[in-house]
Amino acid sequence: MSEGWLTGKVVLITGGGTGIGRAVVERFVEEGARVGVLDRSDEAVAELRALPGGNVWATGGDVRSLDDHKRAVADTVERFGKLDVLVTVAGIFDYFVSLESLAEDRIDAAFSEMFDINVKGSLLAVKAALPELSKTQGNVVLTISNAGFLPGGGGPLYTGSKFAVRGLLSQLSFELAPNIRVNAVAPGGTVTQLRGLEAMDSGDIRLADMADLPELIRQTNPLQVASQPTDHAWAYVYLASKERTTSVTGCVIHSDGGLHSRGLVPLGGELTS
Repeated sequence: MSEGWLTGKVVLITGGGTGIGRAVVERFVEEGARVGVLDRSDEAVAELRALPGGNVWATGGDVRSLDDHKRAVADTVERFGKLDVLVTVAGIFDYFVSLESLAEDRIDAAFSEMFDINVKGSLLAVKAALPELSKTQGNVVLTISNAGFLPGGGGPLYTGSKFAVRGLLSQLSFELAPNIRVNAVAPGGTVTQLRGLEAMDSGDIRLADMADLPELIRQTNPLQVASQPTDHAWAYVYLASKERTTSVTGCVIHSDGGLHSRGLVPLGGELTS
């Protein structure tokens, strides 16, 4: 039996309790990795800790807290001995709330929540993991989105936050070279449990609960696919595999159904050949 692409590697994944993050956790274990997770859901943490095999350990915490990131790093290293890879997946969505419809008395709170989780969360994760990643000359895989490159993938809050993560990718891949590689995956529309903003009363809403979501997603991309979280996991595996991507940093894998070949088609529009 051949070894997996990540055999012997230790990985920390933020937001690994559900959605794309959970799919990445499961795929990394299949590829031979031992995985630490930082997640805010007590239920998800308990579920991950109960997985058979002893290859996953979860730490409860909030990605807005540097101390929580440090605890997750410490827990992962204590349990598995080192840290080779950091993957940041934790994020929230604005459910396409436009600037015009964004209530003035909620802008400050909504902006802070969105950028604190989607942007600062990744920055703090890298900050906390740097000492251990430096020891292993490891690597980082961030999560952007098609909304970090094209309009229409969210409202201005979400789109702005994902463009900011794209900026982190550019700066950190430059700043941390040559010892630490930094790359990213930019998923397109996905049937996932991505939640909304508590500041906008959408914290309990999940993307997967939207009516006709798969069909709406198919209408926006040339391949007419409605991705599941597992459809993106391969990209994270590839970028995390140091042996296969030694010369790759500052790279983005666009796992989005081909949006860059045509751009986003307005919802309800028809794809033409």
